[in-house]
Amino acid sequence: MERRKSQSSTIVITGVTRGLGRALVDEFVRLGHTVFCCARTRPEIKELAQRYPDNDFQVVDVAVDKDVQAWAAHVSERHGAPDLVLNNAAIINDRAFLWEVPDRELSDMLNINVGGVCNVVRHFVPYLVRRRRGVIVNFSSRWGQFIEERMAPYCATKWAIVALTRILAAELKPKGVVAVGLNPGVINTPMLRKYLCQNAATTAGNYPSPEEWARSAAPFILNLSMKDSGRVRRILALSPMRSVRRLATHSIKNS
Repeated sequence: MERRKSQSSTIVITGVTRGLGRALVDEFVRLGHTVFCCARTRPEIKELAQRYPDNDFQVVDVAVDKDVQAWAAHVSERHGAPDLVLNNAAIINDRAFLWEVPDRELSDMLNINVGGVCNVVRHFVPYLVRRRRGVIVNFSSRWGQFIEERMAPYCATKWAIVALTRILAAELKPKGVVAVGLNPGVINTPMLRKYLCQNAATTAGNYPSPEEWARSAAPFILNLSMKDSGRVRRILALSPMRSVRRLATHSIKNS
């Protein structure tokens, strides 16, 4: 499945009120595409709906299956099956040894980072399969390939995303639908600043902003096709003083 750069696409994005999700909304709309987006925070969703009235923004918790089911039906009934579905919504744990991570924090991370992706896949993929085209992009991380002490919950969820994407790609390929993993690299987002803790103020500025990242990431995502299915695409995060450039494909089976 190939799309011309000039062709307008319809794009579902989760977790759009901050960070990469918000930057992608701005960039895709700027490029002339239509976005159908969700997040949990009502004031920010209301602001986005007012800013971009020709698009569709809903308050949805991706960890709640029935909410995602209703959202997918809303999008598909009003707009048809989307061209792309971007599973971006995620949270990160406070740095701690695994045995010190509170049960609620671990459960929330699993439910959003993994369960949320599965819920979106469960309720959007049937529409894509019916049309026999479409692209699912699941956001992974460098922690979907490596590990770090005191980051076990987040690492576990991102390793899970890599595995789920590989399996999903194999299941969907005969049906004409693409599943791709995306490693955004290190970006100056609220999640990065939470990870950096007391070093955030001095260190986070060494990395590109979400807006800088989105300018390269949006056209990259729009050009994903069947040849990318079952792979992790990586966008290397460089200093804001240098351009963000794309790296070669990394196969999930070699991760």
